[in-house]
Amino acid sequence: MSQQQISLPAKLINGGIAGIVGVTCVFPIDLAKTRLQNQRPGQQVYKSMMDCLVKTVKSEGCFGMYRGAAVNLTLVTPEKAIKLAANDLFRHHFARDGKGLTVFKEMLAGCGAGMCQVVITTPMEMLKIQLQDAGRLAAQQRKPSVMSPSKLVATNTMLSRSYNVGPAAAGPRPVSATQIARELLHTQGIQGLYKGLGATLMRDVPFSVIYFPLFANLNRLGKPAPEESAPFYWAFLSGCLAGSTAAVAVNPCDVVKTRLQSLNKGSNEEAYNGVVDCVSKIMRKEGPSAFLKGAGCRALVIAPLFGIAQVMYFVGAGEYILDNSPLRLLSP
Repeated sequence: MSQQQISLPAKLINGGIAGIVGVTCVFPIDLAKTRLQNQRPGQQVYKSMMDCLVKTVKSEGCFGMYRGAAVNLTLVTPEKAIKLAANDLFRHHFARDGKGLTVFKEMLAGCGAGMCQVVITTPMEMLKIQLQDAGRLAAQQRKPSVMSPSKLVATNTMLSRSYNVGPAAAGPRPVSATQIARELLHTQGIQGLYKGLGATLMRDVPFSVIYFPLFANLNRLGKPAPEESAPFYWAFLSGCLAGSTAAVAVNPCDVVKTRLQSLNKGSNEEAYNGVVDCVSKIMRKEGPSAFLKGAGCRALVIAPLFGIAQVMYFVGAGEYILDNSPLRLLSP
């Protein structure tokens, strides 16, 4: 990383643009990932990522693939901005002695970034998962061999009222992230939005610890000279490779987080009392392979998302915007 003074507003703009572009491109795959992770043995509605996407389009239309995208697009800007900017700031701090960054210091910077981002990530994921998984539960209702509508249960009364009641043929009732957030705050307080915080930390901190040092070292290999920047395509490829590697490595934590944050349960889908209970029940009833559910989808989501993020970040879109608009007054 550059030792120059960091322009925080520019980094925030870079992260925000990258997040919006990336999420728009890969959100359908993320929806498939969530639905595949929430499936239980003997109750599979979807056989694979492509099967999930095809069935989603058939039953919910093309816009069904973007269910929950609004909350993601709204919150991904601060989330991605905090993640990238925090890592940059920590790396800048650790390199102030002029000795450069060791791999350990790079991992510490990534750890700090991961811990900062969960402030936004946890409620964002909490709301997104409810919207994404609604279609899976509706599909189970339409499939008598998998689940009877009368047996559909929910751990949260409000969400059950919102989109799980009524004739199976009618499908889920529309519900917005705002409605869910309002009801969670009313019934459970702020902790309702932060359910699964521990699991989110378990996923995001190791992800950042793996991703940022791996990206920095891969990107370094593409530099023509030590003082020059790597080409944008190398930054993109480095972001893709580092992102997909970190995503698969922490996928077990992502499965646990998804299960804990899913408030609605189908027939025979039991609730979990924390991370340890969740891990124990998944291991006992579904086996170790269950922790790799959605790993391929997650790699396909994270790879382009972080590839795009790093291209925006290192090309300097934020700096360009600040230098050519009244917002330049915000730059130090």
